[in-house]
Amino acid sequence: MSLNIGVIGTGAIGQDHTRRINQVLAGARVVAVNDVNRANAEKCVADYAPGATIFDDPNALIADAGIDAVLVCSWGQTHEEYVLATIAAGKPCFCEKPLATTAEGARRIVDAEVAAGKRLVQVGFMRRYDPGYRALKRAVDSQTGAPLMVHAAHRNPRVGNAYVTPMAIHDTLIHEIDVLRWLLDDDYVSAQVLFPRKSPHAHEALRDPQVVILQTAKGVVIDVEIFVNSRYGYDIQCEVVGEEGIARLPEPMGIQTRLNATLGQPILMDWKDRFIDSYDYELTDFIRAASAGTAAGPTAWDGYVAAVTSDACVAAQEAEGTTIAIDLPARPAMYG
Repeated sequence: MSLNIGVIGTGAIGQDHTRRINQVLAGARVVAVNDVNRANAEKCVADYAPGATIFDDPNALIADAGIDAVLVCSWGQTHEEYVLATIAAGKPCFCEKPLATTAEGARRIVDAEVAAGKRLVQVGFMRRYDPGYRALKRAVDSQTGAPLMVHAAHRNPRVGNAYVTPMAIHDTLIHEIDVLRWLLDDDYVSAQVLFPRKSPHAHEALRDPQVVILQTAKGVVIDVEIFVNSRYGYDIQCEVVGEEGIARLPEPMGIQTRLNATLGQPILMDWKDRFIDSYDYELTDFIRAASAGTAAGPTAWDGYVAAVTSDACVAAQEAEGTTIAIDLPARPAMYG
């Protein structure tokens, strides 16, 4: 039996998920869509979901008896409302990050899911499904000994003028915040931000690059370089220094060439190319769990922790060089 999915938000990621579910993966079909811009919804149906129903009201899509599960891919400010409505309807929900735009909103989702008595929410932190990060986690768990330090970098070739300094946390570092916590099986206790000399390619409203220093409950010190005008490519780096050895995130597969007296290998320029397989794997996991009426993968609690940590990092940006405490309440038993 195929899982009937409704997609709220048919911009770039919503359309790509619809394509993925209907044309690449098995076990589910997108049968309904909604978008604040009906033309987007119509294009999504025409290109990737012929015959799907277009709902003008997202809450009507969530409530429809013919919809088994919901993907929330709309504007971030709407996520909390639609995820809460999906939980109230008792349906599994995949929510693209952020789970909510405030830590308080994310906590309301956690509380609603706990009250429902079972997991219904998966958050779209796709890096946990990346084969490279999974291989790195196996090495950290079994080969390198207890982690002592982590050195990481998140570099983009360029960003537009709408990208401002806090977005380096909420839109960029958010991926490291989640995946490093998962990689180390640890929680953060403090954050600090330092700003090196500014790149001439950064516009007036953006301080770039920056270095975020996170400390964990187990004593691991993490430094993450965020550099979104690196020019040379999209480059994700991670090195874990353990008691017995060091493990590094593998480079994406690429053909090495020897041409014109040069040894070379291409560098990706687009994040979608770097993590394309991860999206397949995360939605496969969602379909599998949702078919059984539950959720898998990154939890609503993970989304809440990411929101609390992000807020602390933005506060650290504003108080450059100051260490900002990260205080988390006790984790509900359901997320143990």
